[in-house]
Amino acid sequence: MLKEGTKAPAFCLPAAEKDRVCLKDFSGRWVVLYFYPKDSTSG
Repeated sequence: MLKEGTKAPAFCLPAAEKDRVCLKDFSGRWVVLYFYPKDSTSG
């Protein structure tokens, strides 16, 4: 598990407007990553 303030590892995700969006595509710009792992779960 990553701790707050840790740099995110390199990753790519599927995108609607192009094949993939990768974190490196935003190099040099501010990026906010938000994860909500309990979405659509009973927990």
